[in-house]
Amino acid sequence: MSKVSYYTAEGLKKLKDELEHLKSVMRPKASQDIAEARDKGDLSENAEYDAAKEAQGLLEMRISKLEEVYSNARLIDESQLDVSKALVLSNVKIKNQSNGMEMKYTLVAESEADLKTGKISVTSPIGKGLLGKSVGEVAEITVPNGVLKFEILEITRD
Repeated sequence: MSKVSYYTAEGLKKLKDELEHLKSVMRPKASQDIAEARDKGDLSENAEYDAAKEAQGLLEMRISKLEEVYSNARLIDESQLDVSKALVLSNVKIKNQSNGMEMKYTLVAESEADLKTGKISVTSPIGKGLLGKSVGEVAEITVPNGVLKFEILEITRD
């Protein structure tokens, strides 16, 4: 049974664009690379041909995997989400109670997580700990080096 993944409209578009790029640009290029290598002579001793065939195999595996992910992707209906609790697509402002540092994160599906842009996965330890919490609540989150306590300061949606 395949795993259902939830995406924002932006994340789903990015997945579809990557899949289309692999099929329409990279697949023909791989075929062309194989044809060029085949034209260079004896296939039994042609390392370039072997490398091109292997690259094509890896590309086809990647396409197959992305097609499976895309077929099991579901779009998140933001109008159905409770805005009073920290859920997927929530912008959550938190305060670390041990050092007073404030941070702001957007909770997203695992496939869209990017810490550099402040997007953390709902399956990460911090994401799991924040899910379902309301403003004013304290989330106790177990991380590899102990327990962190975060106070929820604000929950918004874009």
